[in-house]
Formats: sequence, C-alpha cells, structure tokens
Amino acid sequence: MLDEQSLLQAPEEDYMNAEQLAFFDDLLLRTKRETQEEIERLRQDMDMSGQVSDVTDRATLEEEAQIAIRIADRKRQLIPKIDAARRRIQTGDYGYCLETGEPIGIARLLIRPTAEYCTDVKQLNEKRELNYDHKQR
Repeated sequence: MLDEQSLLQAPEEDYMNAEQLAFFDDLLLRTKRETQEEIERLRQDMDMSGQVSDVTDRATLEEEAQIAIRIADRKRQLIPKIDAARRRIQTGDYGYCLETGEPIGIARLLIRPTAEYCTDVKQLNEKRELNYDHKQR
C-alpha cells in the first residue's frame, strides 16, 4: 500500500492510477469513520453534562454545549463531501477539478481529500464570493 511520501514522489503519469485511487478511498473511509466517531463523542459529552444549580456553572455548560453543537454540525457537513469524493473515485473523476478538468494535485488532496477544485479555481471562487458578500452589505 502506498504512503504519503511515495504518493508525493510518484511520477506524473501515475496520477490517479488504481493504487492511488485505492489509497484515497481508504483515506476517505477512515476520515468518515473518525468523523462519525467524533460526532458521537461530542453527542455523548453533551448528554453527560448534567444539571447544575450554580448560575455561572450553568452558563459555562451552555456555552460549551453551543460550541460542541457548532463543531458537530461542521463535522456532519463533511460526511456528504466524503461520500461525493468516493463517488468521484468510482466514476474516475476523483483528483480532477470539476470546473477545468485539470489535476488537483496529490499534495492538495492529501491536505483536503474532499477537494473538488484545483487551487487556482478555488481561489478565484473565493474571491468571487468575497466580492459578492461585500456588494450585498
């Protein structure tokens, strides 16, 4: 099985061969499993925080619960992205920019295995979003 170092050193012509696709599929599966476990841990932690009578303690627990809910929600949003990336592996589209068809790159996929766009397109989209947000204000 490949490791990150051998992926980074692989020749360009090996990009998204069967072995690399298997590596990323495994990485995505592990990430999904870990994400689901983290969500469950957060849920259990919130369930275990019992009732307290002290106002300050209660406020602290409520604030911590709100933070945990936001974290769990963010993690929950990752699961459909993982599933979509795994579907792209099955269709042979994984590792290629959805907009340009250009390779996303091993280094970027190791950092963000759910990436759908190459760096240039992602940066351009973020600039568009930023400009749109400023115009809306």
